Amino acid sequence: MKPMKMILMIVMLAIMAGAVFFAWQGVDMHKQVDEKEKIFHQVQKDYFLQDKATRDRAPADSELNKNLVEIQQTPSELLRLKLVGVGKILTGIFILLFGILIALMMMPVRLAQEMKKSKK
Repeated sequence: MKPMKMILMIVMLAIMAGAVFFAWQGVDMHKQVDEKEKIFHQVQKDYFLQDKATRDRAPADSELNKNLVEIQQTPSELLRLKLVGVGKILTGIFILLFGILIALMMMPVRLAQEMKKSKK
């Protein structure tokens, strides 16, 4: 019975580690959102401080046009980070709840084993 108990403990440990890993990844993605939003707002501010004529006359490969491309692409990147981050956090929570469910399902089996031992 000892080897089975060790295997079960290792499986439960793996489930808990997986849950923590996914939750940590999701939280890390949300931290990236805060950092990228600060950079995004600064780029936006710098870009729109220029007058419209200067922005329109900017050459195709200029820094000003690169800033415009970054301004246009950043919202979708922020949305991706937020949604995938929430998804990873929820995945971690689901895995953790699955581990709790397994533990709850094993309790009656363990209780029956202990009752058999105490009757002997």
